[in-house]
Amino acid sequence: MIDAFAKELLHGDLRELRETMVWKLDGLSEYDARRPLTLTGTNLLGLVKHLSIWESRYFGEVFDRPFPEPMPRWDDAAARGTDMWATEHETREQLVERYRRVWAHSDATIGALAIDSPGHVPWWPRPGVTLFNILVHMLTETSRHAGHADILREQLDGATGAAAGATPQRDPASWQAQRAEIERAATAAATTRPDHD
Repeated sequence: MIDAFAKELLHGDLRELRETMVWKLDGLSEYDARRPLTLTGTNLLGLVKHLSIWESRYFGEVFDRPFPEPMPRWDDAAARGTDMWATEHETREQLVERYRRVWAHSDATIGALAIDSPGHVPWWPRPGVTLFNILVHMLTETSRHAGHADILREQLDGATGAAAGATPQRDPASWQAQRAEIERAATAAATTRPDHD
Protein backbone atom coordinates (compact mmCIF):
# COMPACT_ATOMS: atom_id res chain seq x y z
CA MET A 1 0.00 0.00 0.00
CA ILE A 2 2.70 2.53 0.99
CA ASP A 3 4.75 1.57 -2.09
CA ALA A 4 1.90 2.45 -4.46
CA PHE A 5 1.27 5.70 -2.56
CA ALA A 6 4.96 6.70 -2.66
CA LYS A 7 5.26 5.86 -6.34
CA GLU A 8 2.17 7.88 -7.28
CA LEU A 9 3.19 10.83 -5.10
CA LEU A 10 6.70 11.04 -6.57
CA HIS A 11 5.45 10.46 -10.11
CA GLY A 12 2.74 13.13 -9.72
CA ASP A 13 5.25 15.71 -8.52
CA LEU A 14 7.59 14.85 -11.40
CA ARG A 15 4.75 15.32 -13.90
CA GLU A 16 3.96 18.78 -12.50
CA LEU A 17 7.59 19.88 -12.63
CA ARG A 18 7.97 18.71 -16.23
CA GLU A 19 5.03 20.91 -17.23
CA THR A 20 6.58 23.83 -15.35
CA MET A 21 9.82 23.45 -17.29
CA VAL A 22 8.01 23.63 -20.62
CA TRP A 23 5.78 26.50 -19.46
CA LYS A 24 8.85 28.59 -18.65
CA LEU A 25 9.48 28.81 -22.42
CA ASP A 26 6.00 30.19 -23.24
CA GLY A 27 5.98 33.58 -24.89
CA LEU A 28 9.76 33.91 -25.22
CA SER A 29 11.57 34.78 -28.42
CA GLU A 30 13.99 32.24 -29.89
CA TYR A 31 16.86 34.32 -28.63
CA ASP A 32 15.56 34.65 -25.07
CA ALA A 33 14.76 30.92 -24.84
CA ARG A 34 18.35 30.07 -25.81
CA ARG A 35 20.58 32.88 -24.66
CA PRO A 36 23.11 32.30 -21.90
CA LEU A 37 22.01 34.07 -18.75
CA THR A 38 24.80 33.03 -16.40
CA LEU A 39 28.58 32.91 -16.62
CA THR A 40 28.37 29.16 -17.32
CA GLY A 41 25.82 29.65 -20.11
CA THR A 42 22.70 28.37 -18.34
CA ASN A 43 19.60 28.98 -20.47
CA LEU A 44 15.99 27.86 -20.48
CA LEU A 45 15.89 25.72 -23.62
CA GLY A 46 19.18 24.09 -22.60
CA LEU A 47 17.64 23.04 -19.28
CA VAL A 48 14.77 21.36 -21.15
CA LYS A 49 17.22 19.60 -23.47
CA HIS A 50 19.35 18.48 -20.51
CA LEU A 51 16.37 17.08 -18.61
CA SER A 52 15.08 15.21 -21.64
CA ILE A 53 18.42 13.48 -22.20
CA TRP A 54 18.97 12.52 -18.58
CA GLU A 55 15.39 11.45 -17.91
CA SER A 56 15.58 9.22 -20.99
CA ARG A 57 18.69 7.59 -19.53
CA TYR A 58 17.41 7.19 -15.99
CA PHE A 59 14.06 5.66 -16.87
CA GLY A 60 15.42 3.97 -19.99
CA GLU A 61 18.93 2.53 -19.89
CA VAL A 62 18.96 2.12 -16.11
CA PHE A 63 16.05 -0.34 -16.30
CA ASP A 64 17.06 -1.93 -19.61
CA ARG A 65 14.20 -0.13 -21.36
CA PRO A 66 16.15 2.19 -23.69
CA PHE A 67 14.45 5.24 -25.14
CA PRO A 68 13.77 4.33 -28.80
CA GLU A 69 15.36 7.45 -30.32
CA PRO A 70 19.08 8.18 -30.68
CA MET A 71 20.55 10.06 -27.73
CA PRO A 72 24.15 10.88 -26.94
CA ARG A 73 25.80 8.26 -24.75
CA TRP A 74 26.51 9.22 -21.16
CA ASP A 75 30.17 8.22 -21.54
CA ASP A 76 30.81 10.18 -24.79
CA ALA A 77 33.51 12.65 -23.75
CA ALA A 78 33.10 14.66 -26.96
CA ALA A 79 29.41 15.30 -26.19
CA ARG A 80 30.01 16.36 -22.58
CA GLY A 81 28.26 19.67 -21.87
CA THR A 82 26.38 19.80 -25.17
CA ASP A 83 23.22 18.68 -23.38
CA MET A 84 22.99 22.08 -21.68
CA TRP A 85 22.33 24.23 -24.75
CA ALA A 86 20.49 24.08 -28.07
CA THR A 87 22.34 24.43 -31.34
CA GLU A 88 20.95 26.67 -34.06
CA HIS A 89 19.83 23.49 -35.87
CA GLU A 90 17.68 22.25 -32.96
CA THR A 91 14.29 23.93 -32.84
CA ARG A 92 12.42 24.68 -29.66
CA GLU A 93 9.53 22.57 -30.99
CA GLN A 94 11.83 19.58 -31.62
CA LEU A 95 13.33 19.74 -28.14
CA VAL A 96 10.01 20.23 -26.34
CA GLU A 97 8.34 17.45 -28.33
CA ARG A 98 11.25 15.11 -27.62
CA TYR A 99 10.95 15.96 -23.92
CA ARG A 100 7.25 15.03 -24.10
CA ARG A 101 8.10 11.72 -25.82
CA VAL A 102 10.64 11.06 -23.07
CA TRP A 103 7.88 11.69 -20.51
CA ALA A 104 5.68 9.11 -22.19
CA HIS A 105 8.51 6.58 -22.24
CA SER A 106 9.41 7.30 -18.60
CA ASP A 107 5.77 7.12 -17.55
CA ALA A 108 5.49 3.69 -19.21
CA THR A 109 8.56 2.50 -17.29
CA ILE A 110 7.23 3.89 -14.01
CA GLY A 111 3.85 2.29 -14.64
CA ALA A 112 5.28 -1.09 -15.59
CA LEU A 113 7.74 -1.51 -12.71
CA ALA A 114 7.32 -1.97 -8.99
CA ILE A 115 8.89 0.74 -6.85
CA ASP A 116 11.55 -1.72 -5.66
CA SER A 117 12.43 -2.94 -9.18
CA PRO A 118 16.22 -3.07 -9.59
CA GLY A 119 18.19 -0.97 -12.01
CA HIS A 120 21.81 -0.24 -12.80
CA VAL A 121 23.40 3.24 -13.10
CA PRO A 122 26.92 2.64 -14.47
CA TRP A 123 27.99 6.26 -13.91
CA TRP A 124 27.19 6.18 -10.16
CA PRO A 125 29.74 4.98 -7.58
CA ARG A 126 27.10 2.57 -6.19
CA PRO A 127 25.35 1.52 -9.39
CA GLY A 128 22.70 -0.78 -7.89
CA VAL A 129 19.44 1.18 -7.58
CA THR A 130 15.67 0.73 -7.47
CA LEU A 131 12.89 2.59 -9.22
CA PHE A 132 12.35 4.44 -5.94
CA ASN A 133 15.93 5.77 -6.04
CA ILE A 134 15.52 6.96 -9.61
CA LEU A 135 12.14 8.59 -8.99
CA VAL A 136 13.63 10.54 -6.09
CA HIS A 137 16.73 11.41 -8.13
CA MET A 138 14.78 12.67 -11.16
CA LEU A 139 12.35 14.58 -8.97
CA THR A 140 15.29 16.24 -7.22
CA GLU A 141 17.08 16.98 -10.50
CA THR A 142 13.97 18.37 -12.18
CA SER A 143 13.15 20.47 -9.08
CA ARG A 144 16.67 21.87 -9.09
CA HIS A 145 16.43 22.90 -12.72
CA ALA A 146 12.89 24.25 -12.26
CA GLY A 147 14.40 26.57 -9.63
CA HIS A 148 17.03 27.65 -12.13
CA ALA A 149 14.27 28.21 -14.69
CA ASP A 150 12.30 30.36 -12.23
CA ILE A 151 15.24 32.69 -11.78
CA LEU A 152 16.16 32.78 -15.47
CA ARG A 153 12.60 33.57 -16.55
CA GLU A 154 12.25 36.29 -13.92
CA GLN A 155 15.54 37.74 -15.14
CA LEU A 156 14.23 37.83 -18.72
CA ASP A 157 10.81 39.42 -18.31
CA GLY A 158 9.77 39.34 -14.66
CA ALA A 159 7.42 36.36 -15.08
CA THR A 160 7.20 34.27 -11.91
CA GLY A 161 5.32 31.21 -10.73
CA ALA A 162 5.16 27.47 -11.26
CA ALA A 163 2.44 27.44 -13.93
CA ALA A 164 0.41 29.79 -16.06
CA GLY A 165 -1.96 31.70 -13.81
CA ALA A 166 -0.67 30.01 -10.63
CA THR A 167 1.05 33.10 -9.30
CA PRO A 168 -0.66 36.45 -9.67
CA GLN A 169 1.68 38.94 -11.27
CA ARG A 170 2.29 42.02 -9.16
CA ASP A 171 2.69 45.42 -10.65
CA PRO A 172 6.29 46.56 -11.23
CA ALA A 173 6.06 49.28 -8.58
CA SER A 174 5.27 46.78 -5.81
CA TRP A 175 8.19 44.57 -6.88
CA GLN A 176 10.48 47.62 -6.90
CA ALA A 177 9.29 48.57 -3.41
CA GLN A 178 9.93 45.05 -2.11
CA ARG A 179 13.36 44.95 -3.73
CA ALA A 180 14.23 48.38 -2.26
CA GLU A 181 13.25 47.17 1.23
CA ILE A 182 15.40 44.04 0.87
CA GLU A 183 18.31 46.17 -0.41
CA ARG A 184 17.89 48.56 2.54
CA ALA A 185 18.04 45.65 5.02
CA ALA A 186 21.10 44.14 3.30
CA THR A 187 22.93 47.49 3.33
CA ALA A 188 22.03 48.09 6.99
CA ALA A 189 23.25 44.62 7.98
CA ALA A 190 26.50 45.10 6.06
CA THR A 191 27.25 48.37 7.90
CA THR A 192 26.44 47.04 11.38
CA ARG A 193 27.95 43.53 11.22
CA PRO A 194 31.49 42.54 10.27
CA ASP A 195 31.99 40.32 7.23
CA HIS A 196 32.58 36.64 7.90
CA ASP A 197 35.48 34.74 6.40
